[in-house]
Amino acid sequence: MRSPALVLSLCLAAFGAQAQDKPDETLSAVMAVQAKIQADARSAATLGTQRRGTGVLIRPGLVLTIGYLVIEAEEVQLTDAGGRTVPATLAAYDHASGFGLLKALAPLGGKPIALGDSAALATRAPAMVVPASGRDGPTLVYVVSRRAFSGSWEYLLESAIFTYPPVADWSGAPLIGPKGELLGVGSLIVGDAGGEGTQQPGNMFVPVDLLAPILDSLVKNGRRGGAPRPWLGLNTDEVRGRLFVSRVSPEGPAERAGLKAGDIVLAVGGEEVTTLEQLYRKVWSRGGAGAEVPLRVLQGAQLKDVRVRSIDRSGYFKPSRTY
Repeated sequence: MRSPALVLSLCLAAFGAQAQDKPDETLSAVMAVQAKIQADARSAATLGTQRRGTGVLIRPGLVLTIGYLVIEAEEVQLTDAGGRTVPATLAAYDHASGFGLLKALAPLGGKPIALGDSAALATRAPAMVVPASGRDGPTLVYVVSRRAFSGSWEYLLESAIFTYPPVADWSGAPLIGPKGELLGVGSLIVGDAGGEGTQQPGNMFVPVDLLAPILDSLVKNGRRGGAPRPWLGLNTDEVRGRLFVSRVSPEGPAERAGLKAGDIVLAVGGEEVTTLEQLYRKVWSRGGAGAEVPLRVLQGAQLKDVRVRSIDRSGYFKPSRTY
């Protein structure tokens, strides 16, 4: 039976990549993440109270993962490649990038992985996805597109990484380059990895380049520096040039202002918006959290002008009890 390290080396060699000197060290950085979420958490209804995924060791005792796995957690556990399970605290969650940082409360096995240059990752470049559940069989993928990604939950990436073929256990899984470097963190499975309008399933990864400028602040303060963005608590779907409200966060700013599922957002501050990217950029341009955001919406057959008092998104969710 082939070892996981041998599988990793063989897969990369198949793409002409130089074999790694110590593939076992790369695999040793991959951690299983298990989180128990507070029963009354704001995110429980959409994400559940039992969450499992993957993290990757980037500094001694510090594990990077995708934040939705651990937001509002009351208990987090990490399991290393040797099978040892230790408790962890939520050290930071960055809403803008989606990254979460976990601090192990006991020593972990494994060597921290180096952060790579995800900006240099071009279309058709090979990489490996190594979820904790698949350490024995790393998946060889290739980049099928680099483009902006707009999520319905007030989320925007300038240059997300899309890969093929799809990997089932994507949450927090590291995207690893041919030199054993970390290039991205798994966020979603999508149906149009090859580009908008395509029917090519794959995964979306958050580029690790977004981490470097904020890492020290996350470690020190639990959040990035600077003023937080205004958040409305609005989930919106882009359909044929219209922005349909699919959900408003209970007791959030949008709901308090009278917005409802089924509304259509037409303009921000009198300026028409037809894409999620336009909507977010115009909302964020109004100032920091707390800024009032004027929206024009179609509610049923009635045209309404609504003013939404934004908040800091981190203040909406319950503080993690692991702090």
